[in-house]
Amino acid sequence: MTTPHAEIPPAPASATAEATHAPCRNCGTPLLGPHCYACGQPVKGLVRPLGNLFGDLMDSVFNIDTRIVRTLWPLFARPGMLTSEYFAGRQVRYVTPVRLFFFLCILAFFVGRFAIDGDSGVNVNIGDQDDSIGAATTEAQVIARRDEALARLATQRAKLPDGPGQAGADAGLRAGEAAIRAESERRLANLREAGKAGKPVPPPDEESMNFNGKPWDARTNPLHLPGAPGFVDGWFNDKVGRAKQNLARIKADPSQYTQAFIGAIPTALFVLVPLFALMLKLAFVFKRRLYMEHVVVALHSHAFLSLDLLLVFGCMLLQGLVSDGGLLDDALAWCIGLLVAWAPIYLLLMQKRVYAQGWPMTLLKYWALGTVYMVLLSLAIVAAAAASLVWM
Repeated sequence: MTTPHAEIPPAPASATAEATHAPCRNCGTPLLGPHCYACGQPVKGLVRPLGNLFGDLMDSVFNIDTRIVRTLWPLFARPGMLTSEYFAGRQVRYVTPVRLFFFLCILAFFVGRFAIDGDSGVNVNIGDQDDSIGAATTEAQVIARRDEALARLATQRAKLPDGPGQAGADAGLRAGEAAIRAESERRLANLREAGKAGKPVPPPDEESMNFNGKPWDARTNPLHLPGAPGFVDGWFNDKVGRAKQNLARIKADPSQYTQAFIGAIPTALFVLVPLFALMLKLAFVFKRRLYMEHVVVALHSHAFLSLDLLLVFGCMLLQGLVSDGGLLDDALAWCIGLLVAWAPIYLLLMQKRVYAQGWPMTLLKYWALGTVYMVLLSLAIVAAAAASLVWM
C-alpha cells in the first residue's frame, strides 16, 4: 500500500526566486528576477522577518546601504565626479541626487538645531519684555535701552563662526539692528508728541507693525491690499495677527524662533535648486544640455554644501563640549576654517569639470552665478524668517 504524498506547502513569502523558472504566486508567469515582468508583483512580501523589512525601508527611503559609502567620499572630496558618473550612465552604484540632497539637507539642519541652540555662543537674545524699548517712559531710557540692545547684537555678530551660514546669520542680525532703531525712533516720537501736547506718558508699544502710520489692528486699522478681494485681505490680516502673537512669544523665549527659522531653511533650499538649475541653463546655453542635466548639477552642488555644513555643525558641537581653549579646541577651529574654505573651491572645480570650459570663462561665469545666487539666498533667508514668524 503506497503512502500518499504529503501536500507540499507553498514556499514562504520571504523566499526569492532562486530557480530560473519559478512561477509568480500571483499570475503563474515564470520569474526571471525579484519582480514578475508580467504583473509587477515582487517576490518579497511583508510576511518576513522584521529586520528585513527595516532594511528595505532604509534602502527605499534613504538608500542606506553600500551605495552611501561609495557616494559620500567622492561627493565631498572629488568635485564633479558624481555628476560626470551620472551623465555617463553609471547611476545605480550611487545614491540618487534627489535622495542624497534630501537626506543630507535634513540631517545637516537637524544637527544645526543643536549646534546653534547649544553652548556655541550663537544664540540671539532679544531681552526681557519689561525692559523693552517700547516700555520706556523717558527719552533717556529709550536711548539707553536702544544702545544696550545694539551692543548685544554686536556681541553676537562677533561670536558668529565662519561658515556657510555666516552670511545669513549676519543678515538676520543687521535686520534686528534696523528693527531696534525703528522701534526706538517710534517710541521717541510718541514720547515727544505727548510731551508737547502736555499729555501723560503713552502706554508701552505692544506691537511693532504699523500700517498707514498707525499700529495695526484687525478691526480699526487692518492691512488692505489695493484691488485684492476681501478674503485675501482677511488671510493676510490673520497672518499679521499670528505674527504679532509670535513676537510676544519670541521675547519670552527667543530659542523658539531660532528653532523655527532653522527648520524653515531646508524648504528655502529646495526652492533654490530649480532656480539655480535655470541659472546654469542660461549660463551654459551653448552647451546644449537638457534642463534636467543642470538640475542634477544643482542637486549635487547643494548636497555637497549640506554635507559640508553638516561637518561644520558637527565641529561646532564638539567645540561646545571641549571649549577649554586647548589643542583640541584649536584643531576644531582649524577644521571649521578648512571646511569653509573648501566649499567655494569645490564648487569652482566642479563647474570646471562638468562643463569643461576654459579657466577665464569658468571664473567669469562662476563669479556671476555666485553673485546672483547669493542674492537669491538672501531673499530665501528673509522669506524663511518671515515664514517662521508667521507659522511657528
